[in-house]
Amino acid sequence: MPANKLIVLIPAFNEENTIASVVKSIPRKITGIGKVEVLVLDDGSKDRTVAKAKSAGATKVVSHPKNLGLGIAFQDGVWEALKMKADIIVNIDADGQFNPNDIPKLIAPILNQQVDVTTCTRFKDKALEPKMPWVKKFGNNLFTKLINYLTKSNFTDTQCGFRAYTKDAALKMNLFGKFTYTQEALMDLIHKGMTVVEVPCKVVGERDGKSRVVKHWYSYGIKALIIITRALRDHKPLKFFGGLGVLFAGAGIIYGALLWVISLTPGVDIAFWRIILVFLLILLGVLMGGFGLLADMSDRQKKIQEEILYRMKKGEIEGK
Repeated sequence: MPANKLIVLIPAFNEENTIASVVKSIPRKITGIGKVEVLVLDDGSKDRTVAKAKSAGATKVVSHPKNLGLGIAFQDGVWEALKMKADIIVNIDADGQFNPNDIPKLIAPILNQQVDVTTCTRFKDKALEPKMPWVKKFGNNLFTKLINYLTKSNFTDTQCGFRAYTKDAALKMNLFGKFTYTQEALMDLIHKGMTVVEVPCKVVGERDGKSRVVKHWYSYGIKALIIITRALRDHKPLKFFGGLGVLFAGAGIIYGALLWVISLTPGVDIAFWRIILVFLLILLGVLMGGFGLLADMSDRQKKIQEEILYRMKKGEIEGK
């Protein structure tokens, strides 16, 4: 049975110039959807974002007292949408970068193919590929390849925030990043067995004004990489710590073998601190391997706790 209620979530921070047009452009009648509502999550805006969103016809506007970051705004917005009895949640930016008329196209695979998540891709269809700075495009490609490697997927765009989630996917999603959420959400949902498909859409590549999220490309890259690293640590602890263990122990063994070969040369003395370094590297590798085994054991408990949390959240929003 098709979902009967769609909540369009719009996280916004100082977007008074575009928020009204985005809210007004959200299609209110979509085949397969009984009701469409618009939720604006204001992340501590200091301008007229809230007033303009309300006057433009937003169903509900929720505000943070101060700017907490896009990741927190998204998480709070998803929970608010669930409390509004959403069957499908579409997240779209407030800056007009995405076309709200693409929402029916974005949710079609959920309605027709029963997938769990759809995400807009800017690069799968070359005819729709936007014009953007080469640095941004390079960074997008780099992060996409990294996410594909970690999740064994074949995405073409893992940074795009224009996405649709089923209620079940939204309930199972547990995120921790404050700065952003796009990569972490994919890793989290894929780890939990959710089916994710890409939908090519036309997107504005070069926006007017500065991004509220990406102040500097290198700052964004570092912060996003930290979030991905933490997600990998949480979802695949044995691979994370085991990989570090192999790296350190391997370095110690190779360095030790090199010192042994050098020691065979007549008249050459090996400094004692170098020998200590070899043992420390190998010991660190063994410790990391031990951490990996312990973390892998605790990961089972984490899965049980997440299942309990899922049922508690589901019971709360369904009034059970």
